[in-house]
Amino acid sequence: MNDVLTALQDDFKLFLQALWSQLDLPPPTRAQYSIADYLQYGPKRLQIQAFRGVGKSWITGAFVLWTLFKDSERKIMIISASKERADNMSIFLQKLIIETPWLNHLRPKSDEARWSRISFDVNCSPHQAPSVKSVGITGQLTGSRADVMVLDDIEVPGNSMTEMMREKLLQLCTEAESILTPKDDSRIMYLGTPQTTFTIYRKLAERNYRPFVWPSRFPRKSKLSQYEGLLAPQIQEDLDNGAEEWDVTDPDRFDNEDLLEREAAMGRSNYMLQFQLDTSLSDAEKFPLKMADLVVTSVNPSTAPDTVTWCADPRNVIRELPTVGLPGDYFYSPMQLGGEWTPYSETICSVDPSGRGTDETAAAFLSQKNGFLYLHEMRAYRDGYVDTTLLDILRGCKKYGVTKLLIESNFGDGIVAELFKKHIQQTTQHIDIEETRANVRKEDRIIDSLEPILNQHRLIIDRNVVEWDYNSNKDAAPEHRLMYMLFYQMSRMCREKGAVKHDDRLDCLAQGVQYYTDALSISAHHVVRERKREEWNSMLQDFIENPQQSVNHLAFGMNKEQRDKAKGLESGKPVPTWV
Repeated sequence: MNDVLTALQDDFKLFLQALWSQLDLPPPTRAQYSIADYLQYGPKRLQIQAFRGVGKSWITGAFVLWTLFKDSERKIMIISASKERADNMSIFLQKLIIETPWLNHLRPKSDEARWSRISFDVNCSPHQAPSVKSVGITGQLTGSRADVMVLDDIEVPGNSMTEMMREKLLQLCTEAESILTPKDDSRIMYLGTPQTTFTIYRKLAERNYRPFVWPSRFPRKSKLSQYEGLLAPQIQEDLDNGAEEWDVTDPDRFDNEDLLEREAAMGRSNYMLQFQLDTSLSDAEKFPLKMADLVVTSVNPSTAPDTVTWCADPRNVIRELPTVGLPGDYFYSPMQLGGEWTPYSETICSVDPSGRGTDETAAAFLSQKNGFLYLHEMRAYRDGYVDTTLLDILRGCKKYGVTKLLIESNFGDGIVAELFKKHIQQTTQHIDIEETRANVRKEDRIIDSLEPILNQHRLIIDRNVVEWDYNSNKDAAPEHRLMYMLFYQMSRMCREKGAVKHDDRLDCLAQGVQYYTDALSISAHHVVRERKREEWNSMLQDFIENPQQSVNHLAFGMNKEQRDKAKGLESGKPVPTWV
């Protein structure tokens, strides 16, 4: 038994395996073992940047217990992004000490020992500092001392969206340094996943916090330089031994299909950050909304096909349309329009109002069918929300059969919606009005709404929209004209604050797309299969009820709707058909 305990004390990886077994978890993966190895043998100041979901927090908790398992006199501080997260870590560690037989000796013998979710002692000599203290990064750090400091996922979207937030976070990290005891074996370590291209983890690397990076896929050769020689030894070793670029690095954690689904759902730029840990994005990734991801064709005002297939074949490039995107970014026509043409599921008008001046009031007319979105038309006005503008938008609503008017209410405090209601009553249209209020930074909101849709090639744009957009504001100077164009705004949008000076048209489109987010989970192929199943069942039922009539309908090539009309299901007057 003593030999086993000695082995557990000497090797954190062995300790981790034993703890995982105690928790009825699968054995640690290669990536988790590699992280454990770096925690044990890494330098005094280190960083671990690993893909989202690798289990960093679990490994962190295990490392804290292993440190106390080796030496119960050590003082450890765990710093997380929030107090709640920090408290949860303390509770988790206490639970493990109580329920793991070979950790029971760490339980304090004295009733006077600290044992709370904020801090607790193990079986050690009395000391002013607790054995383990958990605190949020914005909590009370000063006045504490620790031999080992673990900063676990301190960068989250809520505290790193702006430059000011990141500066504040970096200052808190500097304060954490003063807590570390001046011992040879004192250590401070950061574990996390970058949230922005301007992540504080890059700044920490400049301050001698040696990082190793564990991406979810082996980087492409063209991307290796972006990691600046910081790939984890396990990853680099696999590459040296011939691992294929873009293969999964830890298939026991995420397989290829899972990663593809995550990339589609969260968008390419977010995926590159949180799963590939690529913080030095090129222009192609910095500006994630690509013209090439759109499908441009003639959009029917009332019907659409079951599926639209996109293809990046050079033959599909629409060279006659003007492009204002980044160099090499072109519009593509669809490779195929498949299935039956049937009415849209819903058509809305998204309105982004503005006052008079340099900003525009924009309106986008959008339809949805089978998870595909169709932009019929975009309109823009420079006269605020006067009656003529509102009435013109309502004329567009009538043209496309709009059933819902989506209005951004941040501007005008709901006044625009009330004005629309008055005009809707006067024009006797039947349109529901829904107000939306944005509470997320505009740049993030626009990209998060549009990027997944574009990556999946589910946004179909009418050719006339491209031509109208390019020819709008003809009287303005060329440099000013560009700023008002929808596709210029789209191609230059990034997550930096104020990335695009005028974004009214793009914001309006993003608002409409966001409304359809739930509908976009619908699989077009699933819908088609369901329709075919209904068609087949209907044909079987018809054959059972009237074989001769059914054969006649089949001979004429009638679909279900035509057969129902022939049978007089709606009119009550069947139409005789025979061969």
